[in-house]
Amino acid sequence: MDEIFKALNDPARRALLDALRMQDGQTLGELETVLDMTRFGVMKHLKVLETANLIIPRKVGRFKHHYLNPLPLQDLMDRWAAPFLQRQARGLSELKIRLERLTPMEKPKFMMQTYIRCTQEALWNALTDPDAFQHYDFLEQTAKRNGDTVTYRMPDGTETLHARDLEVVPMTKLVTSFEPTWAPDATPSRITYEITVEGDFCCLTVLHEDLNNDPSDGTGDGWVRSIAGLKTYLETGRPAHFGGAYLMEQM
Repeated sequence: MDEIFKALNDPARRALLDALRMQDGQTLGELETVLDMTRFGVMKHLKVLETANLIIPRKVGRFKHHYLNPLPLQDLMDRWAAPFLQRQARGLSELKIRLERLTPMEKPKFMMQTYIRCTQEALWNALTDPDAFQHYDFLEQTAKRNGDTVTYRMPDGTETLHARDLEVVPMTKLVTSFEPTWAPDATPSRITYEITVEGDFCCLTVLHEDLNNDPSDGTGDGWVRSIAGLKTYLETGRPAHFGGAYLMEQM
């Protein structure tokens, strides 16, 4: 947490975060235009932000792209501000993304990362066991597996999504399709979950690629809420649903 306050205590680094908030996934060359300083100076600021986990670098081909990671800031809000706010007043971290069809060498356009105090097995089971999903999904959906495909439903039984396993590396990597029933003609998008172990923590990285149909621009906010729920569920053992009631009222 000290690294987060250190990273935010500089106007240049706040300017870089603002630039990524406006356009995520920028390269070093693009971010150089934000600050009136040398390339080396910009690199030093990016390194401080990376150490604080406020940005996530992702190398694609010859270029390294930088993504804003809102989850550490959400953790700060949950620690100090949340007890004094109504659930409906929680700030929405909407990531308004209009994704185009990607090729294998194109950069991912949605990415986030968090650290969870749990075992690798517990995190893997939470991601792959349909019975666990309802304990942390922000809309309190249920899930049911049939072969390599999982079907998701709202509490009232309305079917919302199909997710088909595309790549499974036990305990380490899971890639699934994302096929929303509200857009049956849309090309399926692709979700990648990557797990690494760092001491008593698991680092979870989530990428959502190929998303070409997001009519309410709410996918980014939904991910923030679901991953926050997953983290809380695994660390406390209690179900956690962040903001589902509020979002359902807007639908």
